[in-house]
Amino acid sequence: MSGYVFGVLRWCTAVACVGILVGGCTTSTDTKSTSQTGTWPPNDDRGHCAVDKQADVPATMRDGTVLRADVYRPQTSDSVPVLLMRTQYGKAAAQIQPSRYRTPDWFASHCYLVVIQDIRGIGSSDGTFTEFGNDTHDGYDTVEWAAQLPGSNGKVGMYGSSYVGATQWLAAIETPPHLAAIVPANTASDYYDGWTYEGGAFRLGFVEPWAMGTIGLESAEQRRDKATADQLRTDKQNTTSWLNYRPYQDFPPLQPNNPAVAPWYFDWIRNSTRNDYWKQWSIRDRYPNVRVPVLDIEGWYDAFLAGGIENFTGMVERGAAPARQNQRLVIGPWDHLGWGRPTSMIAPRLEQLGPVGDSPINELMLAWFDHFLEGTGSGVAGKPRVDYYLMGANRWKSASNWPLPQTQWKEYFFADSGANGAAGRIGKLVEHAPSGPAAVDRYVYDPASPAPSIGGHSCCSVGSGPQGPFDQTAVEQRSDVLTYSTDPLRAETEVTGPITVKLWASSTALDTDFVARLEVVGPDGSTVNLNNGIIRAAFRDSLSDPTPLVPGQPYAFTIKIWPTSYQFKAGDRIRVAISSSDYPQYAPNPNTGEPFGDSARTQPATQTIYKDAEHPSSVVVPIIPADAAGSTSFDIEPGS
Repeated sequence: MSGYVFGVLRWCTAVACVGILVGGCTTSTDTKSTSQTGTWPPNDDRGHCAVDKQADVPATMRDGTVLRADVYRPQTSDSVPVLLMRTQYGKAAAQIQPSRYRTPDWFASHCYLVVIQDIRGIGSSDGTFTEFGNDTHDGYDTVEWAAQLPGSNGKVGMYGSSYVGATQWLAAIETPPHLAAIVPANTASDYYDGWTYEGGAFRLGFVEPWAMGTIGLESAEQRRDKATADQLRTDKQNTTSWLNYRPYQDFPPLQPNNPAVAPWYFDWIRNSTRNDYWKQWSIRDRYPNVRVPVLDIEGWYDAFLAGGIENFTGMVERGAAPARQNQRLVIGPWDHLGWGRPTSMIAPRLEQLGPVGDSPINELMLAWFDHFLEGTGSGVAGKPRVDYYLMGANRWKSASNWPLPQTQWKEYFFADSGANGAAGRIGKLVEHAPSGPAAVDRYVYDPASPAPSIGGHSCCSVGSGPQGPFDQTAVEQRSDVLTYSTDPLRAETEVTGPITVKLWASSTALDTDFVARLEVVGPDGSTVNLNNGIIRAAFRDSLSDPTPLVPGQPYAFTIKIWPTSYQFKAGDRIRVAISSSDYPQYAPNPNTGEPFGDSARTQPATQTIYKDAEHPSSVVVPIIPADAAGSTSFDIEPGS
């Protein structure tokens, strides 16, 4: 069994699927992932420069540690710019698969000196690996080293996705003098908020599989720790069972009593608030340090979408003055690894978009570097720009900023009692605020039986984690999921931007979670997730200083549903689903109020949702007035 079918069944098994989803586990065609035919990488559109490769070229860091890179050198007598990738995923792989970047020699054929470096403690590089810990200084030192390579013109651009996007930002905040531009894709603005945790909740479905199956394994291989590497490979085959393991601070695959294996993971568990441990690497706190043009590439169902957007807005508002006008953001119909290329494994609804949904990253990146490193081309920058894919209409559109300047914010209020889908009663979203008392909605949340994740914005592929758009009907038959829907829309309506749920709620627990999801409900009743968000109740006022609830007392919770872009058709409904779990995307809140990660104890809690005049629960939706229809092709250099 392959693809998302296997993934969904694994998640269902982990939460005792039988009885949780109506009819037990389902293998409907909606949870079947396929791959487009074709091969990657293509070899067309090469430049005119022949290319030589030098392997394991050493660079000495300020503390004497030697890092090694493969250098792809164009055969030309001219001095040329450098393109640098600093990766923890192996320099030989160079993030080419699955259907991502062109090969380093392809970029080098366009007369760039291309450097692909293993970061500290990975692959052929010396030193001890630690996540985030060395990539500010090592990034600075590597940029300056690369700028002095024979044949370099002194200008360095960086590229890469995910953690390789993080290595760019961590270098950029150190302001290396020869860094001239970066192109980070699918990466975050803060490594606590929106990477390891979200709204105070631990991002279980991403972090644990990634830690044990990728970075922990690669670090063990670099140390030549064969026993640990073999054990991690075995453990990776049993991800579902390990996601159920409690307490997190004793997670066996990463060997808590062996500090050589993964001390960084246990630091992440111990530092469950946004404290100084996380702030030392925060990008959002250091935008004024960044002096270079930035091309951000993100996806609507990516694990780091919100942070990528914040990097764009933060740079436009607070970046160093020379860089503010040269910021561009591209958001496509992608998850973390599925960029719409021929060999990507992506959710069926994204795959069905066809070539219009393919990522233009390689061509756009080359145009970006041609402009800022070579001085050619005029249309890629000069003012902030947002290019976004409007799902539902299946077209590319553009704007001058984010949120889109023409946004009209529309507030819908929760109404009607008995919103539980299991009872066949659907709550309403209405345009008028409540004027008096109203019945409350209640459900029991049991951490031992959490609502399963069907799609969402996780990492890293559709076959291994909950990401992408899927029908939510089965999940919403549960008694611990509430739904609130508008009447059928009278006209086509574009919703593009961030969504905020203002939820008035109480709990019988000292701490608990509230999850919100924005959905489109078709005239046929199909219900598809657009995006979601979570708040851990103790973090309602601060990610740094959590405070417990008073059981039974109503509180106003702000749940930030991550942005989306969708054109609702006439007859569609806008829906918000409310629950207290989304497993395994987030670690279920045990409802005990105990410190995170050090206990396996759980207890049920009764949750109460209010929607009266004193406690008006609502959702604020970004409505975009009808304007230009957009284009079915991506414009690489608008206006050039």
